[in-house]
Amino acid sequence: MTTQRIFITGGASGLGRAIALRYARAGWRVCIGDVNATRGAEVLRELQPLAAAALYLPCDVTRAEDLRAVAERLTADWGGVDVVVNNAGVAAPGALEDVPLEDWDRVLDINVMGVVRGCYVFTPLFKRQGHGHFVNVSSLAGLLDVPRASCYNASKAAVVSLSETLQNEFAGTGLGVTLVCPSFFKTNLAESLRNVDSATRAAVNRVLERSKVSAEDIADQIFQAVRERTFYVLPHAQGRQAWLMKRLLPRPLYMRIINKQMRRMRGSDSLKDG
Repeated sequence: MTTQRIFITGGASGLGRAIALRYARAGWRVCIGDVNATRGAEVLRELQPLAAAALYLPCDVTRAEDLRAVAERLTADWGGVDVVVNNAGVAAPGALEDVPLEDWDRVLDINVMGVVRGCYVFTPLFKRQGHGHFVNVSSLAGLLDVPRASCYNASKAAVVSLSETLQNEFAGTGLGVTLVCPSFFKTNLAESLRNVDSATRAAVNRVLERSKVSAEDIADQIFQAVRERTFYVLPHAQGRQAWLMKRLLPRPLYMRIINKQMRRMRGSDSLKDG
């Protein structure tokens, strides 16, 4: 059986790193792309004992030419790629008027257009091969509408819509899509925050650290979903419940529940800050 091949954007930390290690342990050829060369080299050293052909390639998802260079390199070295994980992302919490427009530009360029570029560049390669699978990492924020996160919510909702559309477009072909919508989990997402005060950054870190679901747990679920060609991956039980509530409950009742939960969360943070 031919060794399978995977490429992961944002692969040098957090969920991207966990996915890379999960696939390396399963015997896949693994390539990570990232803008952080230092972390890329560190993860590559972790991967090499597990997957001797592992690669780290500098890749900024805001540059289509970087993604094209990766596609060309993997075609030359590996003869193609079987799975592409569009994982790179950043956050920008805050009410609509509190998030600078330049932060909106940055978040949309990375979270939305970064996924679009990944799919745009690799779809022709997948079609030439006759097979291929995208894993697009969105967020529960893309399915819900949590207050004070309009920029992040909107960017992740776009990834949901894009992925659902591609699933329709790829029907009956050898191409597939998996959409991943995690809630909070232990990662370094807070590092991507700009124009926020230390209290907001600390609050985000606390929420991430409280999660009982790890990046490794989510990587396991992604591995299983790709193998079974499952579309939706919602790793958190509470997230699945919230999504169900949004779809089934009257909008006013759903809004009251969500706002009550957010007030409780902020109240808990305020007590800890004091």
